Amino acid sequence: MSSTPAFATLALPTADWRDFYALTKPRVMTLVIFTALCGLLAAPGHIDPVLGFTAILCIAVGAGGSAALNQWWESDLDAGMKRTRQRPLPAGRMDRSSARDFGFALAGGAVITMGLAIGVLAAGFLALAIFYYAWIYTVWLKPRTPQNIVIGGGAGAFPPLIGWIAVTGHVTLMPVLLFLIIFMWTPPHFWALALFVQTDYAKVGIPMMPVVAGERSTRLQVLAYALVLLPLTLLPWWLGYTGMVYGLSALALGLVFVVLSAQVGLRRARSEGDAMKPEKRLFAYSILYLFVLFAMLVVDHFATGVGA
Repeated sequence: MSSTPAFATLALPTADWRDFYALTKPRVMTLVIFTALCGLLAAPGHIDPVLGFTAILCIAVGAGGSAALNQWWESDLDAGMKRTRQRPLPAGRMDRSSARDFGFALAGGAVITMGLAIGVLAAGFLALAIFYYAWIYTVWLKPRTPQNIVIGGGAGAFPPLIGWIAVTGHVTLMPVLLFLIIFMWTPPHFWALALFVQTDYAKVGIPMMPVVAGERSTRLQVLAYALVLLPLTLLPWWLGYTGMVYGLSALALGLVFVVLSAQVGLRRARSEGDAMKPEKRLFAYSILYLFVLFAMLVVDHFATGVGA
């Protein structure tokens, strides 16, 4: 009879680098990096390229750390949803303590490096963004209120603000407007997704808006937020912080966003087996919308020199 303890024969999770990379939510991080870079490039003044790269890297690593902490905390919920069950933790490729330690290491390293290389203000806002997503949204808001994504949208709105601070060293109205644009963009963007995956959220007990308030109310709120977002994106132009390149781009992009949101918001109740094409179109366009809007902010800055 073997003297080897029974537990020694149990197979431990064998995560590789791809699993740790997946914990950072790389697709979401792409948008984080891009908006942070646009905030940095559009800010008045100059930053040494090495320091600029360091600032963007810290924002990316900090976002990756908060995403890892999000998946550590929600591993049981992820296991119950079709679109997330293949993530490293619910799929059994990684133990929870590894994900937790990885998340804290990334978050802590990013904040410390930002403070040493760029400054205390930028590091403070980065720490706030990480805390906002990992604790305020993930732990507190998401399981308790259908307004989770509304209030929690602030977490994803920090990157351009931090990028701006990295260059200027202070906060002015313009980076606050960039923060508010992403803050108001998040509900229609995310609710478009939630409308066609609401059964997943209902199954695990997450009170997303379509689950709690119903489809009709959610659709109308998607349209309402889109209508508020359009003039908000035009404020930088109206206030003289940007030129016509950004202004006309924001107007055109925003009108398309409103039209697609109206197709969702004013739609009748869907029939059984409906593919929910308007919702999927809005979700896909909302991502393109934010990329192009912030790209035009940078193009305008270098083409017109307004706000430089």
